[in-house]
Amino acid sequence: HKPKTSYHLAVSSCVLLLLMLSIPWPSIALPFTPGNIGNLFGMTESDGRILQRSKRGWMWNQFFLLEEYAGNDHQYVGKLHSNMDKGDGTVKYVLTGDGAGTLFLIDEKSGDIHATKRLDREEKAMYTLHAKVLDRSTNAELEPDTEFNIKIHDINDNEPKFAREIYFASVPEMSEVGTSVVTVTATDADDQTYGNSAKLVYSILQGQPYFSVDSENGTIKTALPGMDREVKENYQVVIQAKDMAGQMGGLSGTTTVSITLSDVNDSPPRFANHSFRVTAVESTEIGGAIGHIKADDPDVGRNAEMEYSIVGGHDTFNIITDQTTQEGVIVIKKALDYESKRDYEFRVEVKNTYLDARFIHGLQFKDYATVRVTVEDVDEPPVFTRNPYIIEVHEDTAAGSFVGVVSARDPDADNKPVKYSIDRHTDLERLFNIDSVNGTITTLKALDREMSKWHNISVVATEINNPRQTTRVPVFIKVLDVNDNAPEFAMSYDTFVCENVKAGQLIQTISAVDTDEPLVGHKFVFSISPTNPNFTIVDREDNTANIVTRRGGFSRREMNMYFLPVVISDNDYPIQSSTSTLIVRVCACDSRGNMQSCNPEVLPFSDGLTTGALVAILLCVIILLMIVVLFAALRRQRKKEPLIISKEDVRDNVVSYNDEGGGEEDTQAFDIGTLRNPEVMDANKLRRDIIPEMLFPFRRTSPIKDNTDVRDFINGRLQENDSDPTAPPYDSLATYAYEGSGSLAESLSSLESAATEGDQDYDYLSNWGPQFKKLAEMYIGRSVDREA
Repeated sequence: HKPKTSYHLAVSSCVLLLLMLSIPWPSIALPFTPGNIGNLFGMTESDGRILQRSKRGWMWNQFFLLEEYAGNDHQYVGKLHSNMDKGDGTVKYVLTGDGAGTLFLIDEKSGDIHATKRLDREEKAMYTLHAKVLDRSTNAELEPDTEFNIKIHDINDNEPKFAREIYFASVPEMSEVGTSVVTVTATDADDQTYGNSAKLVYSILQGQPYFSVDSENGTIKTALPGMDREVKENYQVVIQAKDMAGQMGGLSGTTTVSITLSDVNDSPPRFANHSFRVTAVESTEIGGAIGHIKADDPDVGRNAEMEYSIVGGHDTFNIITDQTTQEGVIVIKKALDYESKRDYEFRVEVKNTYLDARFIHGLQFKDYATVRVTVEDVDEPPVFTRNPYIIEVHEDTAAGSFVGVVSARDPDADNKPVKYSIDRHTDLERLFNIDSVNGTITTLKALDREMSKWHNISVVATEINNPRQTTRVPVFIKVLDVNDNAPEFAMSYDTFVCENVKAGQLIQTISAVDTDEPLVGHKFVFSISPTNPNFTIVDREDNTANIVTRRGGFSRREMNMYFLPVVISDNDYPIQSSTSTLIVRVCACDSRGNMQSCNPEVLPFSDGLTTGALVAILLCVIILLMIVVLFAALRRQRKKEPLIISKEDVRDNVVSYNDEGGGEEDTQAFDIGTLRNPEVMDANKLRRDIIPEMLFPFRRTSPIKDNTDVRDFINGRLQENDSDPTAPPYDSLATYAYEGSGSLAESLSSLESAATEGDQDYDYLSNWGPQFKKLAEMYIGRSVDREA
C-alpha cells in the first residue's frame, strides 16, 4: 500500500461525493418479468397517454471507484437491484468475473457491492464482472446474466520518472543562442486522460544562464552566446519534470545532463617565442634531425593540427611536421661543412591544416618565427672523390698489373694524411693489392673472367693521426673478356647411321658453345677432314652444322662405330679452335629410318653352329668341369683322416698315427728313442705328417741341458715349429716326451719302465669309458696274445 497524505484523502472524498450525486437513483422500482424490462423513465404520446418503454430492470449502468482507498472498512462500490426483488428475501444476487468473491463481495440479499482491498489503477484500470438474480429456494435464474464494469478512477500517486539518471550530450562551442543540445523526457504512470495527474512541465534547476529547457517537450537549448571551450568545457545541468501541470502539490522527478562543449577551430596557432637558435654538428647525416620548434594551439583534435614550412624554401635545411607531437622537426637536406659555411638563418611559417570558414574573418590562422642554425666543427673521416668506383680490367692481365686508383682526403682544415687498405673479408682469394699511400690498385694473381665476371672489394681510407676515422668505399672491378677459350660441342651427341642409308642423308645437327663473350657475338666455323670417305659436314652459317653421309651401304660386320673428328673455330682475335670427336654408331633400321638395333652382329661359323648352340655347348662344358672338381674334392676329403681322431683321445703324450707297426720290436716304423732322449734325435729326419714342396736345411736347437725348466724347452720347440717353413698350414698337435732330467720322480712314461707290458693288467682300461675304448682294445688284446 502506498502512503497517502491528508490532501490525497480530501481529494478522494470530494470526487466520491460528486460521483454519487451524478448517478440517477429512481425512486420507484419498476416491475420486472423475464423478457420484459420495467420503465425507468415515462414519456407522453401526442394523445396524452403515457407510453412506457420496456427496459431491463437493473438499477445501475457502470460503477466508479477511487484507487488507493485508505479507510479501515471495506470500500463501498455500488448496489444491484432487480424489480423481481420484493424485499421478502426470496431473491439472491450472485456476482462472477474479475475479482468476484475475493476482491469484490456482494450482499446476496441487498445487492450491495464492496471492495475488500485497496486498488491501484496503475496495476489494473477496469474490472469486468457478471451479475445474476436467482431464486433463493430453487436457484432458478430470475434475471439473465448481465455484464457490468467497475472503472478505477485515478489519483495523483505517481511522480514523473526519467529513463536515465544521467544523460550525456555535446554542443559545439561558440554556438548561437537557442541551439538544440538534447531532449530529455519523463513518463508518469498516472492516467493521462483524466485530470492533470500525468500532465508534465519541465524546468531547469541547475545550469543557468548557460542553458534553458522547453517546458513542454524537455528540449535543452543554449541560452548564452559565445561559450568558449577553451574557457570552460563541461557543464552539469539538472532538469525537473513536475506533474499536475506544474501546480503546487504536484509530484516531480529530476535528472542530470552532462553537457560538453565540442571544439571548433576558432583559435589560430601561435609561437610563444618568435626566435629559435639551433646548433648542428657538421657530421650530421642527410635526413638527420638537428632541432625542434613548436607553436601552441588551444584547440584539440584535427582543429589543432598544424603544418610547418620554411618561407621561400632552403637548399640545406627542411622542416617536417611530427603528427604525434605537432612539432616542427628541422632536418638536414644537404651535408653541412664547417669549413665552407658556419651560420644559417631562415624563417618558418606555421598554420592550421583544417580551417573553419566561420572564424577566418578578421583572424590570421598562421604565425612566423626565425630560426638560426650554427654549425660546429668535428673531426671528420676521409672522403672519397667517388662512391662507388667502377673499374674495368682485361682477364689476361698478369699479376702485378695496374687496375685503377682510388683517392680520398681529409675534409677538415688540417687535411691530415690518409692511408689506404683493402678489407680482406671482401677479397678472400687475395686477388688485389693497394698502395697504402697513393691508392693504386694492382693484381696479385691473374684474373679469369670465366671464373668470375665481377669482383667487389671494399677499400678503407684511414686517417694516419686518428685511426678511428675511417671511411669505406665499394670498388666494383669488371673483368673484360679476352678470347682465350676454344669453342666445343654444346652437348654430348648420340649419333647413329642406318645400314641402309643413302649418300647425302642428314644424320646429325651439331652446335657449339664458347665461354667467351665477344662484343659482336659468336660466329663458329665447323670442318672435318676433306678426305673422309664416309661423312661430310655442311656449315649452316648459324653456329650449327649438319653431318651428312658421303656414301651408303654401311655394315655392322665391317665396322659398327665411326669416330668423326670435327674442328670448331671462332672468329674472335686471336682465333681459338678445338677438335671434338663425334661418335657415329652403325645401326639396323627399318624402312622409315627408325633405329632397331645397334649391337654388333655375330658372324656364323663354318660348321653352321648358331650362337645359341655355342652358348649351350659352353654351359655344358662348364657344368661337367664343376661336377668333376666337386667329385674329386669329396673323394679326397673321404680318404683323408684327421691326425687325431678325437680331441678327447689325447692323454699325456699318447699319439695316434695312421700306420700300424710291428710293436716295440719294429723300430723302423717309429723310432722310440726319439721320445726317450732328445739328444739322440736325428738332425736330418723330416716330419712324416707332410711332404714339403721345398726342402730347407733342417734346423734344430741343441737339446735342453740339465737343470733347465721344461717350460723353456716346450717354448723353444714351439717357436721352432712356428718358424719352420715346412710346417702344414693347418692346426696340428705336437707332443713332447721329455719330462726333464732334473725331476725327482724321474720319467712318468711307461716307455722307459723296467717292467714289461706283460707284467701289467690292462683290464681297468675297459672301465674308463668309450673315450679309452681304442686304447683298451690295443692293450687288452696284446695281453691275451702274449699269454697265449
